Amino acid sequence: IWIVFTTLFAFGFVLISVTPSQTDLNHIIFGNLLGVSSSDLLQVAVLGAVALGVLLVKRRDLTLFAFDPVHANAIGLSPKRLSALLLGVLALTAVVALQAVGVVLVVAMLIIPGATAYLLTDRFSRMLMIAPAISAACAITGIYISYYLDTASGGMVVMTQGIVFTLVYLFSPSHGVLAKWIVQRRRRSLSAPAGARQSSPELDRSDEALRDRG
Repeated sequence: IWIVFTTLFAFGFVLISVTPSQTDLNHIIFGNLLGVSSSDLLQVAVLGAVALGVLLVKRRDLTLFAFDPVHANAIGLSPKRLSALLLGVLALTAVVALQAVGVVLVVAMLIIPGATAYLLTDRFSRMLMIAPAISAACAITGIYISYYLDTASGGMVVMTQGIVFTLVYLFSPSHGVLAKWIVQRRRRSLSAPAGARQSSPELDRSDEALRDRG
């Protein structure tokens, strides 16, 4: 994916440098969410609908291919075709995200919501609902913050996603760092030997009395 992504990205730069164009490179690299035209919105809507439709129709086959391609091949599915289909949907998603955050930050838009959802649930079906919800909420929040602080909208959207991921990474009930630390403390306290318990003054005095009697 990265070889194709970077190669085509470099090819686009070469075409822009050779062919006269009114395209601003800053908008391509960092996005221009607040300056999206109606034609761009129509393009995003069409590509997003196509990607969503493919995922809904082929979700079972793509899920099986992603987790167990050998089993998918055994039941008659073509791993090569499913791999090409998955890469095609990923390319459409990247094109949609380019309008919002540009080439540099599109990778964060693809990775951070899924990673955040992975820390919140172990069920793949719930993950597919949580990840888009987090992405949409962070996008709206980041746009509002960028408007009031007069900052780059694409960068603020990704920063909002990064902040949410950090909070979930620390405080997730099942996979968070704090939750794991609490579980480890409980296991250590339960597995500690009886002689490792802290001695109290009453126990010390009783031990001294027994030694005096002996």
